[in-house]
Amino acid sequence: MTDSSKPTLLVVDGHSLAFRAFYALPVENFTTKDGQHTNGVYGFLSMFVNLLKNEKPTHVAVAFDTSRVSFRTREYPEYKANRSETPPEFSGQIPLLQECLRAMGVTVLSKEDIEADDILATLATQGAETGFDVLVCSGDRDTIQLVTDEITLLYPNVQGVSQLKRYDPATVLERYGVPPAQYPEIAALVGETSDNLPGVPKVGEKTAVKWLTQFGSLDAVLEHADEIKGVVGGNLREHIDDVRRNRALNRLLRDVELPVTPAELELRPLDAQAVRDVFARLEFRTLLPRVFEATGATETAEDTRTQAAAPVPAEMATAGALAEWVAAAAGVVGLVLVIEGGTIRRIGLAAGDAAVEADWTDGVGADLGDWLASDAPKALHDAKPQLKALRRIGLDLGGLRVDTLLAGWLVRPSFPDKTLADLVERYLDEKLPEADPNQLVPEHDGATPGQLAWFTRRVGEAVLADLPGRVSEVLADIELPTTRSLADMELAGVTVSHEKLSSFSAELAARAEGIAQQAYAAIDREVNLGSPKQLQEVLFEHLQLPKTRKTKTGYSTDAAVLAELQEKSPHPFLDLLLQHREATKLRQIIESLDAAIGDGGRIRTTYLQTGSQTGRLSSTDPNLQNIPVRTAESRRIRAAFEVGDGYETLLTADYSQIEMRIMAHLSGDPGLIEAFNAGEDLHRFVGARVFGVDPGEVTPAMRTKVKAMSYGLVYGLSAFGLSKQLRIEQSEAKQLMMEYFARFGAVRDYLRSSVEQARIDGYTETIFGRRRPFPDLTSPNRVLRENAERAALNAPIQGSAADIMKLALVHIHDELAAAGLRSRVLLQIHDELVVEVAPGEWDAAERIVRERMADAAELTVPLDVQIGRGANWDDAAH
Repeated sequence: MTDSSKPTLLVVDGHSLAFRAFYALPVENFTTKDGQHTNGVYGFLSMFVNLLKNEKPTHVAVAFDTSRVSFRTREYPEYKANRSETPPEFSGQIPLLQECLRAMGVTVLSKEDIEADDILATLATQGAETGFDVLVCSGDRDTIQLVTDEITLLYPNVQGVSQLKRYDPATVLERYGVPPAQYPEIAALVGETSDNLPGVPKVGEKTAVKWLTQFGSLDAVLEHADEIKGVVGGNLREHIDDVRRNRALNRLLRDVELPVTPAELELRPLDAQAVRDVFARLEFRTLLPRVFEATGATETAEDTRTQAAAPVPAEMATAGALAEWVAAAAGVVGLVLVIEGGTIRRIGLAAGDAAVEADWTDGVGADLGDWLASDAPKALHDAKPQLKALRRIGLDLGGLRVDTLLAGWLVRPSFPDKTLADLVERYLDEKLPEADPNQLVPEHDGATPGQLAWFTRRVGEAVLADLPGRVSEVLADIELPTTRSLADMELAGVTVSHEKLSSFSAELAARAEGIAQQAYAAIDREVNLGSPKQLQEVLFEHLQLPKTRKTKTGYSTDAAVLAELQEKSPHPFLDLLLQHREATKLRQIIESLDAAIGDGGRIRTTYLQTGSQTGRLSSTDPNLQNIPVRTAESRRIRAAFEVGDGYETLLTADYSQIEMRIMAHLSGDPGLIEAFNAGEDLHRFVGARVFGVDPGEVTPAMRTKVKAMSYGLVYGLSAFGLSKQLRIEQSEAKQLMMEYFARFGAVRDYLRSSVEQARIDGYTETIFGRRRPFPDLTSPNRVLRENAERAALNAPIQGSAADIMKLALVHIHDELAAAGLRSRVLLQIHDELVVEVAPGEWDAAERIVRERMADAAELTVPLDVQIGRGANWDDAAH
C-alpha cells in the first residue's frame, strides 16, 4: 500500500482496460433495451470502483487514445498494424465510459498524436517528482518501465480486469530478472507481438535477460553483438536495426504537454444526478450504490428524482378488520406474503393509494381464505413460493392477474429483471426502499409488506401495459396457470431410493479408482485426473499428442475435445481418462440427488419458469433436467425414482418428434405433413424421398443421416457441422442438404423467411405469441449475427414446443383434480411428464394424459403421445 501521509495519484489507461473488460464479459449479457452493448463500460467501472475503494486515491485521471494513429505509426507504419478492426459491439462504449467518469468527478484526458501510456508516463513522473505516491493502472507491459519506489504498477491478469497484480521494483526484478527501467530492453530484443514489433528470431525472455545481465545494458549488448556466438548471435547482428527501432518505439514519453498537473487532478465530488441519469440509460442498477460508496457520496446517495411517496400502511390488529378491508378494495390488489422457512409470517395488501399489513395468524388465514381463493384480481411478485406457503396450510390462491417476475421476463427474456427493485426502477423510475444486507443494524429500513404490495400493484399495471401483442395471452393462458401446476409438483416431490443411489455411487467410486490406477500405469506416473493444468502437461508434453483448441488457460481438455482427439489420435490414457470422467460425472449427479432426499424419502426440486429465453423449464436444488438417459448405466439413476407409498405405479408420457411436427406445421411442407398424417416413420419416409428409394429400402445408415439432417436444420446446422456430426466428407453433407431441400423446399423457404422476418421485426414469435428479441440479427459483427441467425431459426420451434408442453401440463393437472383423482403429476423433464397413479386410477389417468397432451395445440399434423408404465422411472420408459 502507499504511504498514507502522502497524497496518492491514480492514473489509468482507459482504452486498454475497457478493451480487456469487453473481452472478459459476455457481450450478449450486457445490452440495453435500445441495443447498446455495455460490457466494456460495466467491466471497467467495476474495476475502477474497486480501485477507488481499496486504494483511496486523492487524485485521479483516466487517459484514452484518440485513434490508432500516433507519432509511432509515422515512424513505423506497421506499428500495431496486426490488430484487428475494433469490434462493432465495442464501438460507442468509450464515449459512454468517458461520460460516466466525468459524472463521477474524474478527469478524462487524451491528446492527438499521443498514446494514453505517454499521458500516464508524464503524469506519473510529474507526480513522483512532486511528492505523490503514484499508482499506474494499465494492461500495456510497456508501463513496467515506469515502476520506481514511488510508482507502482497495477496490471490486470489474463482473466480480465477483476484482479490486479502489484508491481514494485522488487516484483519486477523477481519476475523479469532486470530492474523496471530495463524491461523495455527485454521487449526490444524479444519483440512485442501485440504491437507488431518483431524481435530477434529464436531470442526469448531468458536469452535477453542473460545478455542484459552479462553486458549490463541494451546498448552494451549491441556494442558486443559480434562476441555473441551461435545462431542467436547471428540473428542479433542481422536484426540489430529492428532492436534499435523497438527500443525507440517502446520508450514512453514523460514530457507530454498536458492541460493539467497532478495537483489539479483531485477527485471531485460526483454529480449524483448525472451519474444516475447515465447509469439509468445504461441500465446499471447494481453498480450505482457501489459508485456512491466508493466515492464517499453518502450525503447524495438518496435518489433526488421526484417519486410517489409510498403510503404508510395501516397495521390491522384483527383478522376481521383485514377481511373487511379486502372486501371493500376495488381493482387489482397487490399481495405480499412474507415467508420464513416456508411459513407465512406477515401479510401486506395494497389497493389504490392505500396499504395495510398484519402479522399472519390462524385467524387471518381463516378470515381471508375465501378472498384468497376467489377470482378477485391480485398482483404478486414471484408468486410460486407464496402459493406453496398457502397450500401448506390448506389455502388456495385464485385471481392471479399478474406475477411481475414472469411478466417482466416475458418482455425481456434475454435479460430478465430478477428482483422487484429492478422492476420498480425500470417501470416506475423509482427506488424501492431496501435495507442494506451487509449491515448488522441497517441505517435505513426496507419497504414494509404493505409498501411492497403497493409497489407490486403499480409495477403490475405498468408491465401489463408493456406486454406486446399476444404476449399478454402467453402470461394469462400459459405462464400463470403453469405456476399453479408447478407449485403442487414441488410440494409433492418424487420418491427416490437412497439405497439404490448409494449402492450405485459406491460402485462408481470403486470403478473410478480402478480406472485411475490403469491410467497412471499407462503414463508411469500419478496425476490429478481432474486438473486441466496437469492433463495439459501429460497430453501435450509428456505424450506429445496433437494440441487441441487454445483457451485462456492452455489447450482445452474438456470432454468433447478429448473425445475428438481420441478418435483422431487414439491412446490408452485418453480412453481411460474419458471413462474416468464418465464415472465421475455420474457419481456427482448421484451424490447431488442423494443429498436432496428429504422428508418422506422424496426429492422436491424447484422449477424455474424464467430460466431460459425460449420458455423451457429448468430446475434447481437439485437439477433434474441433467439426468442422462442414453446408456444402461445412466438409466440406473432413473430406476431410483420410484412410485411412492399409497400409489400404484408411475406413468410416463412424452411427445414423439414434437419439434419436427412443429416444423411441419410452421413450414406447411406437404411432404412432412403427409408423413405425419399417414403415421409413417418420419425418418424412413424422408430417407426414401432424399435417396430416391422405396421406404423399405432405407438402410439404418440412411435413416441416421436424414434424422441428423432434420433435427440439425432446426438448430441451424451447416454442411460443415453435419459432416462433423456424421463423420462424412463435407461435400457429401452439402449434397445431402441439397437433396433434402430439393424434396422439402417449403422447409427451406420457411427457415429463410423466419430469419428475415425476425430481422425486420427484431424478434421471433411462437405459435402462441411468445416473443424472443434478437437485436444481433442486424449486427455488423459476422459472428454475432450468424449466432443470432441460428438461434432465431430454433426459437419459434423450441419455444412452441415449450408452450405446448406447459399447456398439456396445466390441462392434465387441472383435469386430474377436477375428476377427483388422487393421481398427480410429479415431474416435467424436457418433453416428458411423470405421473404418480393411485390404485384403481390407471385407466382414467392414462386417458386424461393422452387426450390433454394430444389436444394441447391445433396443428396441421397430429401430436403423437407415447405412454409408459412401471414401478420406477426407468421401468416406465417407452
